[in-house]
Amino acid sequence: MYSPESLSLAENTDNVRDEDIFIVTYPKSGTNWMIEILCLILKDGDPSWIRSEPIWQRAPWCETIISAFSLPDRPSPRLMSSHLPIQLFTKAFFSSKAKVIYLGRNPRDVVVSLYYYSKIAVQLKDPGTPDQFLQDFLKGEVQFGSWFDHIKGWIRMQSHENFLFITYEELQQDLRGSVQRLCEFLGRPLGEEALSSVVAHSAFGAMKAKKMSNYTLLPASLLDHRQGAFLRKGTTVCF
Repeated sequence: MYSPESLSLAENTDNVRDEDIFIVTYPKSGTNWMIEILCLILKDGDPSWIRSEPIWQRAPWCETIISAFSLPDRPSPRLMSSHLPIQLFTKAFFSSKAKVIYLGRNPRDVVVSLYYYSKIAVQLKDPGTPDQFLQDFLKGEVQFGSWFDHIKGWIRMQSHENFLFITYEELQQDLRGSVQRLCEFLGRPLGEEALSSVVAHSAFGAMKAKKMSNYTLLPASLLDHRQGAFLRKGTTVCF
């Protein structure tokens, strides 16, 4: 999925527009939930897009071999996803008006979700026992390195007007209020009917039932669906 060339392209490309919206997360922090929410916001609550195009195509990754930056020209605003730490992120962003939405999540839930994901993701090594994996996670010896360094690096951006820090727990506790906060940040206010549609169609149960969002369309060469579901519980403090 990644190569030195794809990482270099992500870091050094000048293909950044002021209208771009980047979703940045440490793995298993709710990336796909945020993609679903933003797709609905950008379409004023209309679910047609999320029903017709796979989620990984709606907000392609910056750093993968098939990169968001190398795809044919896409209309603005472009949604893009990234797990990159701030020191490796697209340099052109920092001199642009493009927006970053950083979604954080309790590390206790991240490590559990990452453990189960590592068991179904064919390209990742076997995570071993839960205790072994926890020790690797705490030492930052997992894909994308230390959770602590990742969030510490990005949280320094909080004073910038084109950066929003929001948490998975906030989405869970008050999805409607969180959607309103996202709309305000993006400068895309929604009426009550559209807002209610965003909330209804981005709820975890709705996502898990939708083939365009639940990753069941991915082949067994990428995800071993026999070992578990990509979207598991969508809960917090999950041991």
